[in-house]
Amino acid sequence: MKEIFAIIVILLIFLTVYTLLYNITMLSETKIEKKSYIEEFQFVEQAYLNETSATIIKVPAVDREGNGVMATLSVEVKPGIGRTLVDINQILFWVDTQGSIRIAKIVAANVTGLDLSKYDIIYSIQANASVIEGPSAGAAMSIATIVELENKTINKDVTISGTLDEKGIIGQVAGIVAKAQAAEDNGMNLFLVPEGQKTYTTYSEEKKCEQYVFTTICRTEIKSVKVDVEEEVEIGIQEISNIKEALKYFLT
Repeated sequence: MKEIFAIIVILLIFLTVYTLLYNITMLSETKIEKKSYIEEFQFVEQAYLNETSATIIKVPAVDREGNGVMATLSVEVKPGIGRTLVDINQILFWVDTQGSIRIAKIVAANVTGLDLSKYDIIYSIQANASVIEGPSAGAAMSIATIVELENKTINKDVTISGTLDEKGIIGQVAGIVAKAQAAEDNGMNLFLVPEGQKTYTTYSEEKKCEQYVFTTICRTEIKSVKVDVEEEVEIGIQEISNIKEALKYFLT
């Protein structure tokens, strides 16, 4: 009986030691793989950013003072393993910007029918980090990705501002007038805006008073005026509702 008990104890000690050694080995291999991946990412990113071939699109944005500015978005595609690389030296990529890039890739894959796991895609935005608002650049990111994937030529006289969902629907953004002015100032001929944002409404108060014998009664009326952005800024404005509509204006 003592011999059986001793054998069981020895087996338990053996299994414990084996499990411990196995876990240590797996942890070491994981660290090595992670280190190798980081080194590969940095090496590949640097090599790619030295290349000059990319699809470039001017994107309107609004700075902290509410002024319209233009940023430069470039997208480069190389054969790879499905990585998304960003030029972090040009802009601080906030969480919402990263989300916009992810959606832009999903839409680009749906439109082109390509398997993006076979490509590495490099995004770079040259602008003040405080200028770019990730969601409003979503449509532009997807268009530039599609044009680059299909190796087509982009119309540099056209720009766009709009959010994007995974179905390719373009949503409304803020600062349309300031962005339109920035596009016009930078020589753009056409500004694509989300559906319903070619015009906007302003409101003003008008005071009216009437005399009644011994008293005066006044009331305030709110008047609304619809303003056409195209007429105000003097740039061509076209409303679009989805990415495929927008592409028609960007492809030459």
